[in-house]
Amino acid sequence: MPPKADVKTCAAQLQSFFVNAGAHPVEADILQPAATLLDLYGEDIRARAYVTQDPLRGEQMLRPDFTVPVVQMHMHDGAEPARYTYSGEVFRRQETDPDRANEYMQVGYEVFDRDIAKADAEVFALFSKALSPLGLRAATGDIGLLITAVQGLRTTDKRKAALMRHIWRPRRFRTLLERYSGRIPVPQTRQNLLVAADPMSEGGPLIGLRKRTEIAARITALHEDAAADPISAIEVDMLEELMALRETASNALAALRDIMVDLPAITPAVDQLDRRLSEMNSQGINVDTLEFEASYGRTTLEYYDGFVFGFYSDARPDLPPVATGGRYDALTRVLGNGREIPAVGGMIRPGIVTELGSLS
Repeated sequence: MPPKADVKTCAAQLQSFFVNAGAHPVEADILQPAATLLDLYGEDIRARAYVTQDPLRGEQMLRPDFTVPVVQMHMHDGAEPARYTYSGEVFRRQETDPDRANEYMQVGYEVFDRDIAKADAEVFALFSKALSPLGLRAATGDIGLLITAVQGLRTTDKRKAALMRHIWRPRRFRTLLERYSGRIPVPQTRQNLLVAADPMSEGGPLIGLRKRTEIAARITALHEDAAADPISAIEVDMLEELMALRETASNALAALRDIMVDLPAITPAVDQLDRRLSEMNSQGINVDTLEFEASYGRTTLEYYDGFVFGFYSDARPDLPPVATGGRYDALTRVLGNGREIPAVGGMIRPGIVTELGSLS
């Protein structure tokens, strides 16, 4: 790793770039209330964050990222439209890769603006310009395509809700999709439960924390799911084609228009992509060579729900992405106490920038 002083110098240079682009610099506490993050992401966040207990303030986390506190700040008293930049350390546990840093700096740029396509293009173009001396490869995607595809499936609301919960867990998502379509059988233990005359009649001891009423409700839900019609083969095939789509942005748009014939629910997301590419083109981005992958971003933090992007060094595939970002409209609704505003942003790792070279 490069000297910390050099990393801080790079961070100051990047933040100055964003300030000159019109962003207001903001700070965020290093200790963040754990309850908010746990409500947003569930217990999975514990595996990635440092958690501590405060006798007066309850459970706290060392700041795992800046986006959530910046959104909270803006939704509390921010005007619109607004642009913010931040710089500071974040902390992530690295239990499976000892070579990856568990403390590193981020410099970010966040935009709260109701002109969605223009804001997406603005953020991407700024990051592209800031990082241009490094000759990085850019990748883009759109989580909104898969979200709207799932929401439009002709199946039960409970099945759609289950698929939505696992959009950011590709293996689990695919297993559920194949089960709901009938392509893989229901597990034998569940089959045994479904054919039992009365699974609760034995009156055996309760194991775990669930009450009998909760167990009975779960059994009822399993029977209802078993009675539901399978998701159609055409919808599954189109979903798989969507998830596998990897092309240049302009070619991807044409392919999505074809998929849209059988998955009409994705029409708003495809139209939004069209507008975004037009705005990118007007800001000097060559969309005919820009990479687009429909499944890109599905293993990152779960607040992204639209446009996503990343910048990578092909010369150093051992390094994490130099920068990542995306759209998180739903997060502003969750944290806005009845208010909402479309939002998009991203962060750069100045430590990796410093390791790769100079921005001058």
